[in-house]
Amino acid sequence: KKGNETFRRMGYNVAWDNSEMIEEPKYDDAMKLSKEIITGFSNGEFGEIYLAYTAFKNTISHEPKLMKLLPYEADENAAVTDKQDEDDNVLMNFEPQDEEALNLIIPKYITSLIFGGMVEAAARENGARMQAMDAATSNAEEMIDKLSLMYNRARQGSITQELTEIVAGANAIS
Repeated sequence: KKGNETFRRMGYNVAWDNSEMIEEPKYDDAMKLSKEIITGFSNGEFGEIYLAYTAFKNTISHEPKLMKLLPYEADENAAVTDKQDEDDNVLMNFEPQDEEALNLIIPKYITSLIFGGMVEAAARENGARMQAMDAATSNAEEMIDKLSLMYNRARQGSITQELTEIVAGANAIS
């Protein structure tokens, strides 16, 4: 929501807002969003697509991530594997055409990246809430301790004053 507000303030056109998805991430929501993004990219509405999210490390720390989804750029350091020998015992060989394979793989890949980002961001949000609740509990306990000490001191002062008045009254009578 903050990112959406920031982009609008900066003058960017926010095409659509699906921030409610993060409250309870579902794979179906990621799939719908992925289809919208891929369709928009295919139609030329978008030149590049990035996924920005908060990566979950632990409840205390988080790391902002920015990942380029489309157009895909192959990693130059990625290992290239040779085709399996024909002599190997393979139960089934599935070799679709390059374009057909990409049309099957890319949507699933992008959907899984989006869903992973949603889940990590939700985990980070819950971690931040847990941390805030822990800090609030610690602060409340400190406040209770301070107030208990102040109450006990006031009560002791009151008792001391009453005893002093009783002793003074007794001395005045004698």
